[in-house]
Amino acid sequence: MAAAWGRIEAWLREHAAASADVLRPPAGEADIAAAEAGIGVEFPAALAAWYRVHDGFDEGHGAGVLPSGMTMLPLADLVDEYRMRTRDWEREAGILPFARTAGDTWSGWYVDARRGEPSYGDLGHWSVDGGDDLYPLGRGGWPLVDWLEEIAAALEEGRCLHRPDGMDDRHSWPVLTGSQGLTWVDPRDPRLFPDGMIKLDGPR
Repeated sequence: MAAAWGRIEAWLREHAAASADVLRPPAGEADIAAAEAGIGVEFPAALAAWYRVHDGFDEGHGAGVLPSGMTMLPLADLVDEYRMRTRDWEREAGILPFARTAGDTWSGWYVDARRGEPSYGDLGHWSVDGGDDLYPLGRGGWPLVDWLEEIAAALEEGRCLHRPDGMDDRHSWPVLTGSQGLTWVDPRDPRLFPDGMIKLDGPR
């Protein structure tokens, strides 16, 4: 985890200073333990290790560091999001929403923390109206560390993600904003790709 995220952070600090600036300080062991106790779910090792590096991202320009323009939630926000999901939405326990769309609360990424399930530790996508689905849908698991390693490779090589099912995720492409922020958009949609954005197209 530390090596995979270290590659991403090194790239941000060199090419996307505004995104590097939203990275929060590490979460302490007591903070992680308190979050786990607050929701009654133990974090998978990779997710806990990631929070030991950064307690999520701050809101603001450049916060959409993760694919689909998602931002990593601070622990306190993860706890609040999880409680809302399980209490108000009556969603299944053990699905940890660690990221959501920057500036939005309608969708995001989760990690499966249901011990004993084949998908334990794997990545999924959640939405308010669409439910929870492993990602890529119907194509087997994508462990969190493997996903971060692929994000690092996509940034270093200047390309979209290569999913574990062999497909290219061309609807979510890394781009740089005019203010040194990283986000991910569908460059084929002019509404999502305004003037001033630079599509990564090869190593920088």
